[in-house]
Amino acid sequence: MSSSRSEFLRVRGLRYHVRRWGEAGLPLLFMTHGWLDVSATFEPVAARLARQWQVLMPDWRGFGYSEWPQDGYWFYDYIGDLEALLDHYSPDAPVLLAGHSMGAQAASIYAGLRPARVRRLVCLDGIGLPDMPTARAPHSGRRWLDQIRESPPPRFYASFEELAERVRRQHPQLSEEHALFVARCWGHQDGHGRITLCADPKHRLNGPQLYRAAEAEEIWRQVTAPTLFIDAGNPGFGAALPPEERARRRQAFRDQRVVVIPDAGHMLHFDAPVATAQAIADFIGGEG
Repeated sequence: MSSSRSEFLRVRGLRYHVRRWGEAGLPLLFMTHGWLDVSATFEPVAARLARQWQVLMPDWRGFGYSEWPQDGYWFYDYIGDLEALLDHYSPDAPVLLAGHSMGAQAASIYAGLRPARVRRLVCLDGIGLPDMPTARAPHSGRRWLDQIRESPPPRFYASFEELAERVRRQHPQLSEEHALFVARCWGHQDGHGRITLCADPKHRLNGPQLYRAAEAEEIWRQVTAPTLFIDAGNPGFGAALPPEERARRRQAFRDQRVVVIPDAGHMLHFDAPVATAQAIADFIGGEG
């Protein structure tokens, strides 16, 4: 059972869902989830942090219980949404900001674009996208045009237990109980006796944009917040980026340190919630 409270607000024209853990009056900590994830799966981490902080975590647009835009997804929309959320919850004070995977990418870019708005930054197994060569541009553009002719259909499951089986195929280290917890976070009943994912199927489309690490690095050089990188000991997704390239990118951050959590995979909040929460708490300390 979740210890969070749900809030809904309009963010750049969309109805956004935000979870809040912790008592009113505690310092604020903002967290952001990764691609195809939702805020609810961070309960084991956020509930521990909520002893010292109010943890605010949105479902990104098109995920969880936030509204789905009609025209698809552009990465910088997440960053625009993040600024709107911070303006709503903390308009006058710089914030503590943590993100996982895609959420870490968005949080780190925001911290470079608005350095005065971020006091401390935590990246959970993030900034690991491989650079994309320019030669891929024609193929990426054509593929995207082909895909948008017809939106991908939603995926259905007969029960949460069936979805949990799929979760365990992706994450075999999870217990049956934890996989069912994730399934109940990722899915919802569709009103016809089936379970479908709380994620817009359009997220499965391959966008035409190329990821250029050099552009991100120029922005990261503007980050003034002390930055903690929490790495998975068994990176999985993170292994797509060679260790020396990951270390080179991090040199763009002027004040950075690294913590590695052994025996944890990319989904740190699945595999090591206690150690992940402790690493975040140790870094941000008792700051308000």
